[in-house]
Amino acid sequence: MTSPHERSGALESIEGILSRGGDADDVLRDVLAVLFQLYAHVAIDFVEDGRLVRGPALGSVADDEVGERYPVLFQGAKVAELVAAWPEADDAELLERVATLIAPYCLVGWDTGGEEWRA
Repeated sequence: MTSPHERSGALESIEGILSRGGDADDVLRDVLAVLFQLYAHVAIDFVEDGRLVRGPALGSVADDEVGERYPVLFQGAKVAELVAAWPEADDAELLERVATLIAPYCLVGWDTGGEEWRA
């Protein structure tokens, strides 16, 4: 169970990563590393050709037990989904906020050409 202090600390760390900017791959991996301290599995699935394609991920979980999904929207279009394995109900606000913040970095999913993400 995550505490309000853990959630605010994670958000502060993520905002710092996004403020620093950099290569989209690195930014998304760094954001997931922060979230992985709170959840057993985190991932970003990109929308490509109308379907979800696994992007960067940390932790493992069975395919049928991916946890909760939070849409990542850019200019009103869903470009990805942020996945977290079994967050608490109180975590929804944090994960929805992170999904909003990472949207510009998830556009990379539009041009991966089917290449698999590597950690």
